[in-house]
Amino acid sequence: MTKEQILQWLQEFAAQIEQNKDYLTELDAAIGDADHGINMDRGFKKAIAQLPTVADRNISDVLKTVSMTLISSIGGASGPLYGTWFLRASTSVVGKQELNESDMLKLLQAGLDGVIGRGKAQLGDKTMVDALSPAVEAFREAVADGKQMQEAMQQAVAGAEQGMKDTIPMVAKKGRASYLGERSAGHQDPGATSAYMMLNSLWSTLI
Repeated sequence: MTKEQILQWLQEFAAQIEQNKDYLTELDAAIGDADHGINMDRGFKKAIAQLPTVADRNISDVLKTVSMTLISSIGGASGPLYGTWFLRASTSVVGKQELNESDMLKLLQAGLDGVIGRGKAQLGDKTMVDALSPAVEAFREAVADGKQMQEAMQQAVAGAEQGMKDTIPMVAKKGRASYLGERSAGHQDPGATSAYMMLNSLWSTLI
């Protein structure tokens, strides 16, 4: 995956967030603060505006710039969590202009580890981890089976999608949704949904 494709991915993800802003906010309205889509859209618009300043730099610098912008411009939990994902991802690919399958696995794992460390959430807590964790495992298995980047990412996206859907019956154990207790069950987690969109847009740039 080239640096140009990374830039394309970020633009595609921002576009998906914009297109689904109301949907994400609707999901968040059921179990959160009703601002996930609005906050994500604002933050990624600002991040995309910064990309021309680092277009001639390496992938790590691009991801770090996105991280810093998100942390400073997104409110609630989303800014720190997505900011941490991109920051940890950036530190896993320092100096690289393109990524092979092994590099991408390191990037995805580092991002996941960062989110878990920052949010203290585990699989089954009804958070973005429930989409990110199965995606990383699916990608790892695909690479171990000798799959190329596109097919490995397709399997990761399938894992993320299933993980996202699996949050529906869960009772939230972290964040604003946890205050609802049993009433949080029956709703898809907005963070898991945007995380799925992030990986799906990454895959779409490889097709």
